[in-house]
Amino acid sequence: QVQLVESGGGFVQAGGSLRLSCAASGIIVAFNTMGWYRQAPGKQRELVADIGRGSRTYYADDVKGRFTISRGNARNVVYLQMNSLKPEDTAVYYCKGGDSFWGQGTQVTVSS
Repeated sequence: QVQLVESGGGFVQAGGSLRLSCAASGIIVAFNTMGWYRQAPGKQRELVADIGRGSRTYYADDVKGRFTISRGNARNVVYLQMNSLKPEDTAVYYCKGGDSFWGQGTQVTVSS
């Protein structure tokens, strides 16, 4: 059974930083794409950043220049470095592997 487990969420003041980690187990092949999504209360889940083969990355407009997605050395590990955090970044952050595998989410709360 494929499982994705996120870690690194927490509570931080505006302007602070957090680093999220996601590791997948139960799968031998590497995901072509891994990504980070977030869902704030009352809002739809949205793509924050993803990373494909090679150096291809995508960032949502409101996190460009503040967040950095990267892959780990191990297969199916992905990170999200979040700097200059804002209260509007508060959400549950989910890791996604491939087209259909999701983690359980990790809460990020940014206070003003």
